[in-house]
Amino acid sequence: MSRFSSLSQNLIRTARPARSTISRPFASTSAFRAEPTTAAASSSPPPPPSAFSPKISAIVDQVATLTLLEAAELVDALKSKLNIVDIAMPASAPAAAGPAAAAPAAEVAAPKEKTVFNVTLTKIDAAQKAKAIREVKAIMPSMNLVEAKKFVESLPKVLKENATKEEAEKLQKALVAVGAEVTLD
Repeated sequence: MSRFSSLSQNLIRTARPARSTISRPFASTSAFRAEPTTAAASSSPPPPPSAFSPKISAIVDQVATLTLLEAAELVDALKSKLNIVDIAMPASAPAAAGPAAAAPAAEVAAPKEKTVFNVTLTKIDAAQKAKAIREVKAIMPSMNLVEAKKFVESLPKVLKENATKEEAEKLQKALVAVGAEVTLD
């Protein structure tokens, strides 16, 4: 039995390739170029599609033999020859910093219009107090009648914070209609 196991282990060892002899399809021979190994070179490259003219195929073959540095030089040369300007990608983070730097200059030119307001109830006509209490209760659904009365009696108070311009103007019109004075901050 031991003879059989040692024989099988020897067969496994010889069948398994050594780690240093594993062939890779491409091996780097230079810091800038990946050249095919002999295993990959033996297989012929696929033929170019017939849609390309022979002139284009020849150029593609020449470009394919360039190193990365040579390809970068080729790109620079083509950009200068054809007057191609580099453009910033809109999704990149550094490109977003450019328009943000120009934003303060625009703010200096035109002041921002206020879009968020605090509606403050400042004064109520004594004769219209009951109507004002009902209006406050309608505006603030979380208040009951007693809380709305205490709110109206302890003026000036902020009725609504961070209201939009339209909402603040609507509240101001409704409260002025019942005899209250309202300020928008």
